[in-house]
Amino acid sequence: NHSSTTEVTLLGFSHHPGLQVPLFLLFLMIYVMTMAANISIVVLVVADWHFHTPMYFFLGNLSCLEVCYSSTILPRLLASFLTGNRAISIHCCILQYYCFGSLTAAECCLLAVMSLDRYMAICRPLHYAALMRVRSCLHLAAGSWISGFLSTIANTYWMSGMDLCGPTDLDHFFCDFTPLLKLSCSDTSLMALVTLLLSVLFTLPPFLLTLTSYMCIITAILRIPSSTGRHKAFSTCSSHLIVVTLYYGTIIFVYVLPDTDTLRPLNKLFSLFYTVITPFANPLIYSLRNREVRETLRRAFTA
Repeated sequence: NHSSTTEVTLLGFSHHPGLQVPLFLLFLMIYVMTMAANISIVVLVVADWHFHTPMYFFLGNLSCLEVCYSSTILPRLLASFLTGNRAISIHCCILQYYCFGSLTAAECCLLAVMSLDRYMAICRPLHYAALMRVRSCLHLAAGSWISGFLSTIANTYWMSGMDLCGPTDLDHFFCDFTPLLKLSCSDTSLMALVTLLLSVLFTLPPFLLTLTSYMCIITAILRIPSSTGRHKAFSTCSSHLIVVTLYYGTIIFVYVLPDTDTLRPLNKLFSLFYTVITPFANPLIYSLRNREVRETLRRAFTA
């Protein structure tokens, strides 16, 4: 029974009708705060020459990415809470998947680049200025963005030619790969294999690189003679490591581990971490804990 349906229904959190208004308010608050924090960091990095350094350049790229990332998913989710209309055209659904998949892959690469930058600055300070020049930083950032947007082109093309059959209810709050695949009548085995390989490629090597970099950084921090400086640096790095592990870990759980009946109910919950929680937490962990950033923002808002 091949279907000529031109739209799908995102079930989202419709199983909890009494929570629609509280969920709308909660996600609206998260979205507004995410956008305000990340846009402020982008403006700060661009406008203030004090922040024209490799570290803040990459943080600005991360914040810009988080703005795009959040805006790909949350506005549509908020609209469904407000209006009750959960239908989305199949073309918009596939476009949302492409944007989400591309930005996710780009963020995986960018987080690895940021950890490498911190490793060079702390563990190889004599080589840092020579290696992390303006051109090198531009190449690393551009490589992260381009790799991300190239990573999902093939799957998006295949998905655009899928035949839909049966019910078109998609049990998720955004157009993710696995739920979309379950609506198809076509043979999707090759598409699933390519997606698994790309998921492994864009999560495991960057995660291992990030983990190795932070382990080296923490080892270097433990050699700091001052207990106050050691505690401050260790607190910062451990916060970064927790957020990064949460991000990579939930993505690996959803896209790399086998899709079993036991793990399937947790996918929607774990998806919240890398689509909603991480873009909200990243500016707080990476930038707004920095006293120099806080002071500059405070002066800007009180001027």
